[in-house]
Amino acid sequence: MTAASALDEFQGFARAATPRLFRSALLMSGDWHLSEDLVQTALGKIFSSWSRARRADNLEAYAHTVLMRTYLSHRRLRRSSEHPVAALPELSTATATAPDTALRVTLLAALAELPPRDRAVVVLRYWEDRSVEETASVLGMTRGSVRNRSSRALARLRRTIGDGQDSIAMR
Repeated sequence: MTAASALDEFQGFARAATPRLFRSALLMSGDWHLSEDLVQTALGKIFSSWSRARRADNLEAYAHTVLMRTYLSHRRLRRSSEHPVAALPELSTATATAPDTALRVTLLAALAELPPRDRAVVVLRYWEDRSVEETASVLGMTRGSVRNRSSRALARLRRTIGDGQDSIAMR
């Protein structure tokens, strides 16, 4: 394979995968700009090892693994430089419909309170509807750890959402 065809192949993959990678990064970090940086970093890592990456059985899963590991690495490195905020900024009405806005803001705020690894488990298992085995593989955990973390994270989300849970479920 020539360098030009490898570059074209990577660019096609990057164009197709970027929206899904960005959505996952945004759910993980809650920060639009950080999400863009995480996706770019992940794509850079994939490009630098493209000859190996393109042979992966599931390139999309490989890319999500690189993204999740990049996010967790970023969290470890930047732990002391980030400052939590009391509330998430309002979502634009152009991007969300009225009934989903309250649910989305509530869920994002509750997700933001989870530790990074628990948040990664919840996003992969429930938002992206991945199996325990896929989640364990992406995050480099055992299946038992994924089940344990998801159980604890869901319990914490239920406590965080609290009394508003019933009104959210009825929307």
